[in-house]
Amino acid sequence: MPGILPHSPTAVDGPKQKLGGYELYRTVLGSPKFVVAPMVDQSELAWRLLARRYGAELAYTPMINAKMFAGGVHKNYQEQNFNIPNGEEGGPLDRPLIVQFCANSPDQLLASAKVVEAHCDAVDINLGCPQDIARKGHYGSFLQDEWQLIYNLVHTLHRNLAVPVTAKFRVFETVEKTVEYAKMLERAGAQILTCHGRTREQRGHNTGLADWAKIRAVKEAVSVPVFANGNILYHSDIARCLEATGADGVMAAEAQLYNATLFALAPSADPAFDAGLHLPHADLALEYLSIVQGLKTRTPISAVKGHLFKLMRPALAREKDLRERLGKIKGAACIEGYIEVAEEMKRRMDRDAREAEGLSIEELVTIEPTTGLKVLPHWLAQPYFRPLPSEAGQNSCTYTFM
Repeated sequence: MPGILPHSPTAVDGPKQKLGGYELYRTVLGSPKFVVAPMVDQSELAWRLLARRYGAELAYTPMINAKMFAGGVHKNYQEQNFNIPNGEEGGPLDRPLIVQFCANSPDQLLASAKVVEAHCDAVDINLGCPQDIARKGHYGSFLQDEWQLIYNLVHTLHRNLAVPVTAKFRVFETVEKTVEYAKMLERAGAQILTCHGRTREQRGHNTGLADWAKIRAVKEAVSVPVFANGNILYHSDIARCLEATGADGVMAAEAQLYNATLFALAPSADPAFDAGLHLPHADLALEYLSIVQGLKTRTPISAVKGHLFKLMRPALAREKDLRERLGKIKGAACIEGYIEVAEEMKRRMDRDAREAEGLSIEELVTIEPTTGLKVLPHWLAQPYFRPLPSEAGQNSCTYTFM
C-alpha cells in the first residue's frame, strides 16, 4: 500500500544527464499533444511511420514482454519486436519514441530496458493491459493491487536507466484510490503518466466510456506530465479531452488504427462537422503497404493484415469478395496480394465517390441510430464504434469508444 512505500522525489535523482518530467516532455519529446498508443502487433515501425506523416508527434512501440525479450526464451524474439541492428527502429525517422514493456520482475525489466535504452527516448511500463493473456502472465492491469511490486518495477528503471521511465495505467473504481496510485507511480520515479480512464473490467463489449474526471483528478494531483487515454473517435474529441482533463497530451489507440489521419486537420474543414482529415481508406492502405515494402525491418504479416482489415472496414462489409480475398491471402507473396486487393478496393471506392460528386461531405454523412454518431461515406477512413450489449437496438448514446 502507498503508506509503506519509500519516498522518491519527482525530479530524476539518477544520472545527471537524464531529463525528467516537463524537461523530458518539452526538451526531448517536443511537447507532444498527439500520441500513438502502444498496441500489441499494431503500433509497429511501419505504422508509426505512417502515423507520423499524419500528425502523430510521439509514438510507442507495441508492448514487449520483458521476460521473453531479455531472457532468450524464444529465438528471434528481440529481432521480431525491436530490431536494433538495421538502424530503422528508434532511428531518425522513428523519433521521438517510447519503448513499452510488460513485466513482473524488476531484474528482467531492467535487463530488457538496457537493450533498448540507446535507441529510444524513454521506457514505459505497461500497467494497463486488461486482457486474459495479461492475467495469465501476471502483468499489466493485473499487477495494480501489488503496489510494492509496481513501485519496485518503476524505481529500478528510474535509478538504473540512462533514459527516463514512464508508466501507463488504468483507473480504479474510486477517484481517491486512482489518485493515490498515480502519486505512488510518481514517487517511484515515473516521469510521464498515461492515464487510461477505464477500469480493468472495462474491456471488449463492456468497454463503455472512459472517465475523464478521474484523469483530471490525476493531472491535478501530480507534478509530471499526464497523457489522457480514452473516448477519442474524431479529431474534434481531442480538444474536448484536453479541456476536460487538463492533460498535456492525448493518446489514441484503436481510433487511430481505423483512421491513420486522426491527428491531422483537413485543409478546409467545417469545425461544426469535424475538423479532422478523413482520406480514402484504400489510399491509406496502399500508402501503408508501400512503407512496409520499403523497410529493411520485417513487418509481421499478422500486423499488416490487421491494419488492412481496420483501415478498409467501412467498405469490406459491402465488398464481400474483397474481404474474402483479403482473409485468404497467405504465403511468401502475401504483400503483393494485399496490394492487389487494396488497388481493386481503390478502383471501386473511386467509382462510388464519383457517383456522389457535387455533394458535400456533410450531405453524405448519416447518423448511426443506436449511438447518434456520424457515419462518413464508406470510401473514407473513419472510426469504428459499437453499442454496448445492453444498448444494442435501443436509441441510446451509450457506446464503446475505441
